[in-house]
Amino acid sequence: MKYVNKFAVILGLGFAFALTAAHAQQHPIEIKFAAQVNGQPFLCGQSYKEVGTTKSTITPSDFRFFVSEVELLDAQGRATPVTLTQDKTWQFENIALLDFENASGPCRNGTVPTNTSVRGTVPVGKYTGVRFTLGVPFKLNHVDPTTAPAPLSSTAMFWTWQGGYKFLKVDMASSGSTAGHGHGAAHGAGHGGGAASGFSVHLGSTMCASPSKTAAPTACANPNRLTVSFTQFDPSKQTVVADIGAVLTGANVDVNAPGTSPGCMSFLKDADCPPVMAALGLPYESHAAGPQRFFSVK
Repeated sequence: MKYVNKFAVILGLGFAFALTAAHAQQHPIEIKFAAQVNGQPFLCGQSYKEVGTTKSTITPSDFRFFVSEVELLDAQGRATPVTLTQDKTWQFENIALLDFENASGPCRNGTVPTNTSVRGTVPVGKYTGVRFTLGVPFKLNHVDPTTAPAPLSSTAMFWTWQGGYKFLKVDMASSGSTAGHGHGAAHGAGHGGGAASGFSVHLGSTMCASPSKTAAPTACANPNRLTVSFTQFDPSKQTVVADIGAVLTGANVDVNAPGTSPGCMSFLKDADCPPVMAALGLPYESHAAGPQRFFSVK
């Protein structure tokens, strides 16, 4: 009996030591993100020239997006998930909200705090790349934002029960739109062609089947999630850059398609969407996905 007790003590100590060693081998990691417009840092109130097919000048008023399923890659391409820090503000489970607006100037409908990095831990190892998803996983994409923990409590980033969250939200006025000339957004889309009331890029899931508009769907025909990989990435020296100017290269930000939402909000039958979705690396109706231009590493 004494032998069994001694063995149990030894086994218990060994188990505790293994847990301590495993915990000690976790390495903190921070992946920095930056928002840009045609290579220039995003700032609320800043205007940016030479945007889109009309080489317009735009003034953004929002720039936020969700990333999820963040992983580090080794030289053989094997992925190790990053265990995100559960800060109850910007990160929850495997989701992080990157928020670059600070509620100043034209960003007045936003929030003062900003978040420009993803933080967590990974096992000690040699990593050479990074992979993540632009979007919210399906199981968390259709929760109730009024009861969900942050950052899923952001109603500004929520669309509808059926569509779920806006994975990407960028709003702007342009020099050729009514908003750009100070007439505001009252002159909405749906008044035909001509000048738009600003231009937006809102990415989210569409054609989500559910019993009603207030019920969570069982599936979405167009998930519109984008997986991004960089085989060469050093988080201690490099930053993941999100450049909305690159997404708008083939878009006319001055004119809105008749009868549609301003800009491209992922909905079908919107003539403004094909060049935007292609630049995001996503298919749209009969249009094939192009190489994604939104993210790069610098």
